[in-house]
Amino acid sequence: MKNLTKLLTATVLIALTVGLFSKTSFAQETQDATVAAPDHYTIEFENDQVRVVRIKYGPHEKSVMHTHPAGVYVFLTDGEARFAMPDGTTQESSWDAKEVSWDSGTIHLPENTSDEPFEILLIELKEAKGKNSKN
Repeated sequence: MKNLTKLLTATVLIALTVGLFSKTSFAQETQDATVAAPDHYTIEFENDQVRVVRIKYGPHEKSVMHTHPAGVYVFLTDGEARFAMPDGTTQESSWDAKEVSWDSGTIHLPENTSDEPFEILLIELKEAKGKNSKN
């Protein structure tokens, strides 16, 4: 009986340790893009309502797993990329300069699959604060 108790205790401790390190690793991998990959994501403007992030990737550059909140993407150049998702799937994407699109927020790892650099502005919306907001 003592051996069974020791075995169960050891199993629980191992499971908790693995779970803790997995959550820590995932949390580190899913940081805000400007923190996780500052060489690709720079804040151009920020106030209490919006944050404007400039996204720049050179040919075939790859980033790390990170997050983006909901926002509007303004594509300044043509581009194509592959996005690896946390579940291991990938998504191919391409766009033309001057396109504008909305995304409700994402976690991904981007890779420029083109021989050309690309540049995008991301306008992130923050929760409204003021007289008309319900806080």
